[in-house]
Amino acid sequence: QVQLVESGGGLVQTGGSLRLSCAASGRTFSGYTMGWFRQAPGKEREFVAAIRWSGGRTYYIDSVKGRFTISRDNAQNTVYLQMNSLKPEDTAVYYCAHGPYSNSYYYTNSYNYWGQGTQVTVSS
Repeated sequence: QVQLVESGGGLVQTGGSLRLSCAASGRTFSGYTMGWFRQAPGKEREFVAAIRWSGGRTYYIDSVKGRFTISRDNAQNTVYLQMNSLKPEDTAVYYCAHGPYSNSYYYTNSYNYWGQGTQVTVSS
């Protein structure tokens, strides 16, 4: 079992920044992938970013490249999503996810465990 707890969401103006955290516990993370997804009202959950726990390779959806940075703290078993230059279209509930190594890191089905989500609202 893996437990994931997100924090750091909130309300911010366009152009502002937020840092999301995902604290993970319950299993060693070597060989796994951690991902961030988001879901806006009326839309499907979409991939945002992912990081390989071993090696630290990162992946991003095109719309956040250059604005968002995913990182990890191995000692704290925590994954972060630094979000800069936020736009109203970034408004969504953001979810942290944990799954085995997969080349399909952008699919929700590639992840077995999910956090409860944290709301990010960007006002115009």
